[in-house]
Amino acid sequence: MKALVKMEPGAGHWELIDKPEPSINDDQVKIKVDYIGVCGSDIHTFEGHYNVNAKGLTIGHEFAGVAVEVGKNVKHVKVGDKVTSETTFEVCGKCRYCRTGEYNLCATRKGLGTQQDGAMTDYIIARGASVHVLPENVTTREASITEAAACAYHGVYQAEVKPGDVVLVLGPGPIGLLVAQIVMARGGKVIMTGLTQDAGRLKIAKEKFGVEYIVDVQQDDLDALVKDLTDGYGADVCYDCTGAVPSMQTGLKLLRKRGQYVQVGLFAREVVDVNFTDIIQKEITVRGSRSQNTHDWEPTLKLMSEKKIDADKMITHELDIDQWDEAYRLMKSGEATKVVMRPLGEKKGA
Repeated sequence: MKALVKMEPGAGHWELIDKPEPSINDDQVKIKVDYIGVCGSDIHTFEGHYNVNAKGLTIGHEFAGVAVEVGKNVKHVKVGDKVTSETTFEVCGKCRYCRTGEYNLCATRKGLGTQQDGAMTDYIIARGASVHVLPENVTTREASITEAAACAYHGVYQAEVKPGDVVLVLGPGPIGLLVAQIVMARGGKVIMTGLTQDAGRLKIAKEKFGVEYIVDVQQDDLDALVKDLTDGYGADVCYDCTGAVPSMQTGLKLLRKRGQYVQVGLFAREVVDVNFTDIIQKEITVRGSRSQNTHDWEPTLKLMSEKKIDADKMITHELDIDQWDEAYRLMKSGEATKVVMRPLGEKKGA
């Protein structure tokens, strides 16, 4: 079968090669891949900023398909089920994080598409405990972005959003758009920000997803809007989905006293300048959000089945895995909201 593989450490070195069809053990599920979502971390991997040392690794960790073989110890999945899977492939099972289902924090965790062969191919092997059967009205195309939606869900629930809360969602990328939808499902009033170059995505946020307040921070007065909507107190919650230092600083500044700040986006460097005066003087709660956990998936799939997360509207482009260069261009240019890719399968002689 054809697979899109990172052949050598560093930037680039992605090639389409032949790999043998994998086999399962009693605790695993073999999935015929239908669609693979392209994630920002895939872009970072391609550019050499993330998972730099991977070699011989099939890329792709957002996906959905059909179970074609099920290990005898896996009882909740049967052959023919439409499924998706968490990225967690292997954990120690013994540490305090594993014992509470916080697999994203296990020190020895291995993930699909990062340490274990991923989904940019015809078949993938998933840990049985990580596999989720799709709701009847969710297609495998829609479900291929479940992992991204679960990451957004995990991030949103790092803070307490109450109905009527004014919530800053900084950044109109895929995760920002997903965060906004989940916040609105919780009754929050979303202000989404972006730069002038993000005009297309900001328009999508308003027209496709119904985000009430859209702000170009280079043209509009965000400070005045926040004050107007909160009687001068400041926003209740802020989710930074950009990983940009100026965005983080803006969010901390515009939060009310005892507001909640969640860092969802990854910074380009490990050490950044943080204004701790705002955090201390306003008693702001600051949380990080890393990936997703097993308990995020079923609520996320429920929101997708209810169209409170509209996966179909998120997906703007569909390509085959041999069109990676075009997928990369679409994501980098901002033309795409979300790209999904298809395995080559028999139609390409794979």
